[in-house]
Amino acid sequence: MSGRIPIAGNLKHIAEHIRSTAERAGRNHGSVRLVAVSKTRPAADVMAAYHAGQVLFGENYVQELTVKMAEVREPVEWHFIGHLQSNKVKYIAGGVSLIHSVDRLSLAEEISRQWGRFGKVCDVLIQVNVSGESTKSGTTEAGAIELVKACSLLPNIRVKGLMTMPPFFDDPEAARPFFAELRRLADRIRQENIAGVEMKELSMGMSGDFEAAIQEGATLVRIGTAIFGGRQ
Repeated sequence: MSGRIPIAGNLKHIAEHIRSTAERAGRNHGSVRLVAVSKTRPAADVMAAYHAGQVLFGENYVQELTVKMAEVREPVEWHFIGHLQSNKVKYIAGGVSLIHSVDRLSLAEEISRQWGRFGKVCDVLIQVNVSGESTKSGTTEAGAIELVKACSLLPNIRVKGLMTMPPFFDDPEAARPFFAELRRLADRIRQENIAGVEMKELSMGMSGDFEAAIQEGATLVRIGTAIFGGRQ
C-alpha cells in the first residue's frame, strides 16, 4: 500500500479481471499484458506496485520518466505512452523497451538515430487516430500503412503493432467500434507482409473500457486510475 491506496489489492483485482475477460473472449489470459500507468505518481508508488508483482510501467512525460528512471532501482520495464516530441527522444534513448506513440516519420527517424547511438533497436507502435478527433495525436488510418512501410526501412526501430485512444464515453461499450477498427487495420497491415514488421501488439483500453478492448484483441491495456487512484 502507498498512503491510503491499496495498490497491491488493486493490482490483484485488475489481474483477475483481465484473466476472466480474456477467458470469456476465448483468449489465453497470458496474451494480455497490463501496463501500469504511473504518470503523476511518485516513484514510491512504482516501487510498491513492483513489489506487488507489477513489472511493466507506462509514462506520458519525458521529464517525469527520466526522474523516475533514476529513482526506481528495481528492474522495472518502462514504456513511453504519451505524445513524444522529437527533440526529447534523446533523454529516453535506450531506457524504454517500447514506445506506443509513434505518429509521424520524423519522430521515427529520430528514435532510430538516437537508439543507433547505443547500438540498440527500439520497439515501437504506430499510434492511429481512429476516431479522427482533432484533440488526439496519431496518424490517420490511410496514413498508417505508409508510415509502417517507411518505418520498416529505418535501421534501429522495429514496428511491433498499433496503438489508439478512442473518444471518452460514459458507456465503455461505445468505445468498442474503435477498438475493432484498430484490430481490422492491424489485419490489413499484416496482409501487406512488410519485411521486419509485426502486428503482434495492440495497445488499447484504459481503466474504464479495458474489458471491451480485450474482447476486441488488445494485447496491452494501459491502466492507471484503477491501480493508483486519481491523479496527483
